[in-house]
Formats: sequence, structure tokens, C-alpha cells
Amino acid sequence: MSAFTITGGRPLRGAARVQGAKNSVLPILAATVLSGGPCVIHNCPDLLDVDSSVRILRYLGCGAERESSSSVAVDTAGMSRHDIPDSMMREMRSSVVFLGAILSRAGEAVMSYPGGCDLGPRPIDLHLSSLRQMGADISEAGGFLICKAPRLTGCDIHLSTPSVGATENTMLAAARAHGTTRILNAAREPEIKDLQTFLNAMGGRVSGAGSSTVVIEGVRQLSGAEHTVIPDRIAAATLLTAVASAGGEILLENVWPEDLETVIAVMAEAGCGIRRDGTTLLARRDKALRAVGRVRTMPHPGFPTDAQAPVMAVTCHAEGTTVFSENVFEGRYRHVGELLRMGADIQVEGHVAVVCGVPKLCGAQVRATDLRGGAALVVAALAAEGETELSGLEHIDRGYEKLEDVLSALGADIKRV
Repeated sequence: MSAFTITGGRPLRGAARVQGAKNSVLPILAATVLSGGPCVIHNCPDLLDVDSSVRILRYLGCGAERESSSSVAVDTAGMSRHDIPDSMMREMRSSVVFLGAILSRAGEAVMSYPGGCDLGPRPIDLHLSSLRQMGADISEAGGFLICKAPRLTGCDIHLSTPSVGATENTMLAAARAHGTTRILNAAREPEIKDLQTFLNAMGGRVSGAGSSTVVIEGVRQLSGAEHTVIPDRIAAATLLTAVASAGGEILLENVWPEDLETVIAVMAEAGCGIRRDGTTLLARRDKALRAVGRVRTMPHPGFPTDAQAPVMAVTCHAEGTTVFSENVFEGRYRHVGELLRMGADIQVEGHVAVVCGVPKLCGAQVRATDLRGGAALVVAALAAEGETELSGLEHIDRGYEKLEDVLSALGADIKRV
């Protein structure tokens, strides 16, 4: 097993290019199933979750190869299966997004419930309800979902909560359905807009992504397409928290600042200077950190739940008290116990965490228990006195592309051992 060794106290300086969005490329790779032909996905990060998606595509009978460090070529013309083994489904939560695409393409799909980070109950009821409303017959046997639908039919679907996964799955299922589907109370995340762009590049008729109503006019056939994935706003947010924690000045390239408004506001309140210029962000922290009052996670355009843990790591050594309210996932505070090992002062009650800033954090042996919690421990270690040994890197590698190389290039003392 590998681990990071991180010696804190070194300010960050330099430039870093932000990777392609993990939460965008995964549904896009699933969407290639609908094309029945060749697709090329550019700005595709080298992540464990991407590898998992590629293995699923190959199992289905599709061709999928990394053409370069940033591009993946997929040809789904030879797709010959409609099932996904339990072992592959357990590798990541996003594997469920293949359900709508396979069902739409093959008329049937068989898969188990997905795995991924343990962040508390994340039922897929909304996914299944949407597909049933479109005419799918779904049953369960031996822990597997058995879905059949010779031809899905468009309809109005009202989501009880703006679920990103349910919105994406419904878009994929509706892209080749008969008639028009309207998703009401749809998720509004930038990754939804990116999926719309790719579907339309394949010949789809999708509109409204980014608003609460997405409209999909089903078409009989889609074709192959090339697409460049949007920048990863959570990776960018993590690098912002890294320089806030360690101090220094960094230039982030390949960023869409409009997707980071809430995170930028919180970091500015904490004492960071942030300047925007097109698709770059210049971030500097050269004075003492301040607490930021209250941070409430909400669906987009609210503060992203994926940025909560790294921001918490910054407030652990900021002057004053910060209160976090986690309103998206129940299990989003699993990193707190590890931060306490580093000397943090955090009290958790239900969905609220109260962080009282301490003068300093100390290096310790800690373990990542989920993707964003692992990033938070890296952020904390960059400011801690002494050496931190961070294990559980398989979680971090699911969503961050060579994080140690990015931070080392910025001057951090971080090594994978």
C-alpha cells in the first residue's frame, strides 16, 4: 500500500493547470454507449474512476483506449452485453449512470447497486422511478436490478430533490426515447451542462441544462462525436484551499471562475486575495487566516458539498470559529476524526460541525476514508508542523490526477512512498 509523506510549512508558488472534471467525464463516458460509434473525449483526467468506466465499456464489448495523457477514444459499435458485474459496480458510485444509457441502447440492463465512497445513504430510488415513468419494467433478484424497456417513452418527470445522478441517468435514457421528456427540479450543476453539450454533439436534442427544467427530445439514432471535458471545479477548489492553508501565491490555469463563486467568496473571507482573468485565477495568502462564520452546503449554485472537507481543513488553523452545515450527504464528516489526530478542535452534532481554530496543526499518521476527506488531510498537512503520513490513497486517486506531482511542482514537500 502506498502513502503520502508530507512535511508542512512550505508556502506554495507557481502555476498549475486544473484537470478535466471527474464528475463530468464519468457520465460522458457512459453516454458514448448511446452513439453506437466512435467518440473521442479530450481533457479526460487519469483517474481510478475513469479506469473503472473504461473497464465497464470494455466488458460491454466496446473499444476503449487512452490515446494520450489527456484523451480517451471509445468505439461502442461492437457493444454485445447489457450487464455489469457486481465487482465493477462496487468500484464507484457513478457506475449507476450506465443504467440509463444501456437500457436506452439495448432495451434491457442488468446490474447491482453501485459502490464508491461511503457517505451515508444515497439511494437510487429517483433513478429507478424516472425510468419506470418512462416505461421501464424494473425488478430485483439476488441483489441485481433487472431492467427491461423495448422502447422508452418520454414524459414529464418531477424529481423530489435535484439529484445530479438521477438527472444524468434520465437525460441518457431520454436521449433515444420516443417523444419528449421534461425533467422538472433538475440538478443545475455545470457537469449537467457538459453532458448536454456532448449529447447534442452526438446529434441529440437537449436543452435547459443549468436550469431547473431540462428538456430532451428523443431521437432514433445518435452518432460519434469529439468533446472536451470542462475543468474540474472541485480540483480547482482544492488547490485554492491548499494555498490558503500553506500560504504563498499560485496561478490556476484552465479554470471557469463562474463555477467557483461560492468557494472563492469563502476563501476571500478567510483572508485570501483572489484575482480572476478569463480562465485563470491568481490566489494569494500572505496574512493570518480568519474564520469564515458559517458554511452551508447546498445543491448548485450553493456551496458544493465536495468542497466542504478541504475548506474545513483550512479553518482548523484559522483565527476564530467556523460552523459547517452539511445539507447534502449524511456521512460527510468522516475526515473529522483524522483532523483531530492532527490537533484540530472540532465538535460534530448531527449535520453541524463547529471548528475552533487552533494556533497550529501537527503532523500525524492519518488515513483517507473517502475522496474529499483525503484531500482535506492533504490540505491540513501542508500547514502542519512536522511530517504527516497519509494512507488510503486509493480514495484520493479516484478523483485527483497525480495530486502529489501537482503540489510538488508548486513547492510542497510531498512524496508517494
